[in-house]
Amino acid sequence: MPTVIDVPRCSADTSAEEVAALLLAHGAVIFERLAPPELCDAVAAELGPWVDATPVGGDDFSGRNTRRTGGLLTKAPSSAGMVAHPLVLEVVERALWPKKTTFQLHLTQSIAIGPGSPAQLLHRDHWCFDFFPFPREVDVEVSTIWALTEFTEENGATRVVPDSHRTPDDLRYTPEETVAAAMPRGSVVLYLGSTVHGGGANRSDATRIGINVDYVLGWLRQEENQYLTYSLDEVRAMPERLQRLLGYEPGAYALGYVDGGRSPMTILSGQEAAGSQTFAPG
Repeated sequence: MPTVIDVPRCSADTSAEEVAALLLAHGAVIFERLAPPELCDAVAAELGPWVDATPVGGDDFSGRNTRRTGGLLTKAPSSAGMVAHPLVLEVVERALWPKKTTFQLHLTQSIAIGPGSPAQLLHRDHWCFDFFPFPREVDVEVSTIWALTEFTEENGATRVVPDSHRTPDDLRYTPEETVAAAMPRGSVVLYLGSTVHGGGANRSDATRIGINVDYVLGWLRQEENQYLTYSLDEVRAMPERLQRLLGYEPGAYALGYVDGGRSPMTILSGQEAAGSQTFAPG
């Protein structure tokens, strides 16, 4: 039987620098009780009807008794308190590969794992980039799952393989090498895109609900297309920090501009093209 270490844990008053160091060292870290109960209550109330209307997954990986509801910023507006939590964003800023200009939202979704669901296939989230073999020292993605309900071993808490983030992509792990990210409601587990993990088996009689928010470097394609998920009018009504997270700023120099050099942020603010260029590509 392999020796398995637990996921490091921090409290809400732990500094972002310390949390980022733990994340980079072990590939995963848990912030306990970072979201207050009233925020969890608000997100749950807004999200409930949408989850009920969401069909279950169509394959074993998605979960045939699991409902994944995306586009949370308009379906559950209170989720912005999780999506743009300043402490989480600071950890993401520190943890992602340092040779970057920006990072952006990769996806937002709730994951409701129903009773009797088997464990999900273990995987690394950065495989979504067509299985490109990123160098082990390059961290392009940080994933987070907030516990909207308590996460336990029995009800399908996300399972993680600590220290797997620096191992080759073709190295396969067994369920016995995973640990459950069990945590109280309002807590969040952060893990790198290279960290092996998967949804746990729900052996309880209740649905386990998590809020999954992932972040990725600004020069990579988003998993959830944020430009089509929300209308321009909806984006214009959001705080500037969320607009930038959605991808409405250049991902790097001359990457993602409009009108020959304008930042997309000028479209949201209604600025005219004349005199608003921010760089001169070519």
